[in-house]
Amino acid sequence: MLDDAGLQALREAARLSPDNLPLRRHLAEQLLAKGYLADAETEFRAALMLAPKDADITAGLAEAFVRQSAHGAALSALEPFLAAPGYPPRMGVLAARALLGEGETGRAAQRYHEAVSRDPSVADPELAARLTIPAPSTPAYAPPPGPAYATPADAPSGAEVEKSKMNFADVAGMEAVKESLRVKLLLPIQQPDLFAAYGKRAGGGVLMYGPPGAGKTHLARAAAGELGAAFVNVGLADILDMYVGSSERNLRATFDLARRNRPCVLFFDEVDALAARRSDMRQAHTRQLVNQFLAELDGVDPNANEGVLVLAATNAPWYIDVAFRRPGRFDQLVFVPPPDAAARAAILRILCRDKPLAEMDFDAVARVTDFFVGADLKGLVDRAVEVKLQQSISAGRPIPMTTNDLLAAAQGTRPTAVREWLATARNYVLHANESGAWDELMPWIKRKW
Repeated sequence: MLDDAGLQALREAARLSPDNLPLRRHLAEQLLAKGYLADAETEFRAALMLAPKDADITAGLAEAFVRQSAHGAALSALEPFLAAPGYPPRMGVLAARALLGEGETGRAAQRYHEAVSRDPSVADPELAARLTIPAPSTPAYAPPPGPAYATPADAPSGAEVEKSKMNFADVAGMEAVKESLRVKLLLPIQQPDLFAAYGKRAGGGVLMYGPPGAGKTHLARAAAGELGAAFVNVGLADILDMYVGSSERNLRATFDLARRNRPCVLFFDEVDALAARRSDMRQAHTRQLVNQFLAELDGVDPNANEGVLVLAATNAPWYIDVAFRRPGRFDQLVFVPPPDAAARAAILRILCRDKPLAEMDFDAVARVTDFFVGADLKGLVDRAVEVKLQQSISAGRPIPMTTNDLLAAAQGTRPTAVREWLATARNYVLHANESGAWDELMPWIKRKW
């Protein structure tokens, strides 16, 4: 029973005029402000029946839930708005409070920081203190002297920030691919003044595609090391979740993690599982994940992803939704081919450089390993090492590995999946290339057939 005469009068007016949305909204807000939380929840629900997509009413209902410790209900109410770019920052703070109530401190801190960076007026010092994060500021982006790395508690769903110890010198061959990555991703950060003169910002997306094991992940790590940037390697388990809405939240949190650690290389492996063609999907929530991915690539504002270099890799680029190839997203496709003979020899040198060796003829091994990718060559070297280890154990001393050891291992090793991939790629190049997307593959396919 309300003991406030003004609230009783408002409630009676709302009873007599049940379809008066401004009146119901005002009543609900007054109830919330004076601490009548259960009554406020009832009135916000009634107002939402009249305006189901009203963000302010939804935020009020979520606040009523949070203050009643119904954190799961609050997140469910907010989720449809949080999944879209440009949601009201107040909702982000409410989501942070609900996530903290659920014990998800890292995700709560990410959500709070993102909301307050967009609108400092919604800052909640008490909540910030509980999240142990400093009061946010919104300076223009400038690359820091050294990348700041998030603590493990900040990492969403297993995604972690690391520092790559590799660079392009550790990647054998593929000079054309490395040059494409250098121009598209690295030089805008390494020479910002020159690129700014032409209106080019630091950031963007590149989709690398090619047969399995060709070195796409290796290239992504090397790009991060070449730049001295943070590196976030995102696997499917870091994003996909069995509960509706959780996958979208994980994806958003992953992008937020990269934005806080810029300059950062954000790498999505097997991206076709997250960016598949929406026309092939039967379930609405899987299409929503694609929509969320597109929204994150665009950013909530033009500078949101500045300094975030998004790399993705796939073995099946033809299954990716065409919207991802729009300028500003993955507008550059980079073909990562199986290594040629010179590249195979260089890969073998790198794989064997820390092992006891006799005089080696890596070119001879490269000539008999056509269709081998980097993963196949590593397996070949591992087999030769196993044989040499057995001999060394029997002899009681390390016995250097020879060219014949590698040739013998090559005779018993077959390339894994390149031939099958080539057959599939050939079908798309010859019969499904109306848009010209696979023109880059044409010369390479013709050389192999």
